[in-house]
Amino acid sequence: MSFRSLLFIAIAVCCFGCKKREKLTLAGPAGPGTTGSDSVNVQHISVLTQHNDNTRAGLNNKEAALTTANVRPGGFGMQFLMNADDDIYAQPLIVGNLHIGKGVHNVAFIATVNNTVYAYDADKQGSPLWRVNFTEKGMNPPNTVQLQSIVWWCNPYTDFKYNIGIVGTPVIDSAAQTMYFVARSQDGAKFYQYLHAVNITDGSERPGSPVQIQASVPGTGDGSRNGIVYFDPKLNNQRQGLVLVNGVVYISYSSHCDLNPYHGWILGYDAHTLQQRYVYNDTPTGENGGIWECGMGIAADDQGNLYVTTGNGTVGQGNLFLESSNGTFENTSNPNPTDLTNRGESALKLTPSGNTLAIASYFTPTNYLDLNINDLDYGVMGTLLIPNSNYYFTGCKDGNLYLLDKDNMGGYSPTGNQNKQTIPFTATMRCHPAYYRGSTNEFVYLWPENEPLHAFAFNRSAGSLSYGAIYKAQTGPQNFGGVISVSSNGTKDGTGIVWAAYGENESPNAAYYPAYFGVLRAFDANDITKELWNSDMRRQDAPGVWAKYCSPTIANGKVYLATFSGQVVVYGLIK
Repeated sequence: MSFRSLLFIAIAVCCFGCKKREKLTLAGPAGPGTTGSDSVNVQHISVLTQHNDNTRAGLNNKEAALTTANVRPGGFGMQFLMNADDDIYAQPLIVGNLHIGKGVHNVAFIATVNNTVYAYDADKQGSPLWRVNFTEKGMNPPNTVQLQSIVWWCNPYTDFKYNIGIVGTPVIDSAAQTMYFVARSQDGAKFYQYLHAVNITDGSERPGSPVQIQASVPGTGDGSRNGIVYFDPKLNNQRQGLVLVNGVVYISYSSHCDLNPYHGWILGYDAHTLQQRYVYNDTPTGENGGIWECGMGIAADDQGNLYVTTGNGTVGQGNLFLESSNGTFENTSNPNPTDLTNRGESALKLTPSGNTLAIASYFTPTNYLDLNINDLDYGVMGTLLIPNSNYYFTGCKDGNLYLLDKDNMGGYSPTGNQNKQTIPFTATMRCHPAYYRGSTNEFVYLWPENEPLHAFAFNRSAGSLSYGAIYKAQTGPQNFGGVISVSSNGTKDGTGIVWAAYGENESPNAAYYPAYFGVLRAFDANDITKELWNSDMRRQDAPGVWAKYCSPTIANGKVYLATFSGQVVVYGLIK
């Protein structure tokens, strides 16, 4: 029996037994004092949201400890584990130099599908500083059994093993010492979703928390009743990371297993009062339009504009694609695909307006009809705003990459796409891209399915991307793309590192659950043909089962990798 098989069995046994202050960037200290850890960590860098900040670029450019010289075999590896009670889909978050109890710690926050949130000392092995379960009293987290029993194509439901509690990555306001997340509960046939705002020092609820998530918009779309489309807490899946911008917490939705009726929703809540301020539905007179992006959070700029891509769904007016009982598609004519009422298969710039979000600009690929019919969603890949530029990087399941001017995306044209740049690809883009700026070059990185890792050089003056280096030594993940984060010490040479995680191979239980042995790889950010280190080099560095679409978190000289093995694996320098 191979070591990986033995490892998997061991894991299974163990698992069984804005105000300006709200601008989310890599933050400094959350409070004064000396560290509560055995060894002082002087960086105190925080990662408060999915992929580091609201650009979703995935870059921590304040990492002074890790370099291309010391991340090497024999010098870097697994340090310790943080145990959890279930699978972890949410990216671990870090708050530096936080007062908890009588000590001050760098703190790692972990959320599981069992609705449990943990606070751990981020720098050493130990018991949780606190842990709280947020399932409603007398209820249980929803699970796959209820969902897979509805229709034949969702049985088995393989996106989750069982529980479906906290899935989207929370967001933290370090100044207010508050974490926001969505937890789900079930009571018999009734399903509930709640927005929680909790004190990060002890897990207690803030005043007014939690608030039950409910919403409706006028419309005649799929599932509407008497001219109203209602938010369904059972069928709408809170997959993306939350975003906090200009005093508003935004929550977005896709679906479970493409179970109709569902729509793409974005709901905005006042971060202080938790009162609902904005409700947006991207297909109010149509269907679908889920907002997926492989779990990456909604991108946002400092002015409070949101940037998202939407999946298969109605475009304009009239083209409903309703799957009939025999598996065929019924569709109607589409007299006006430029109508803004329904915007599936699109990139959107959304601006708060009244009690909703208005489309300020959009881009819909010319071949949106083919994308809909063949399940080739535009909105599958994660997206990012290239920092300090006007460009929005997106991709489609059909293999095309699209670079958009975020303020003038290109709209829709039946004769050809009018976006800034299209890069044709042959791979499926279910992955997390990331960005890096060095002393002389800038790159966007991408690891698609069945492809090697790619680096695209960004020409800032021309506003375009060009094919750059390719890491050819590893053909890449076969069933899901890689998820990428980047660390550096500013633009200093010798500090830029690309961290990529993915599932290497199927485990024996993948027949009912997508379990793949994980691997973490590190590359020189200026030349990704140079691999620095990977977790396959030593047996003790193997992370266990890969957590699908959960990017590595890099902070304070350590790398935090969530798993489906009921733990976060912490890597760092080996003395």
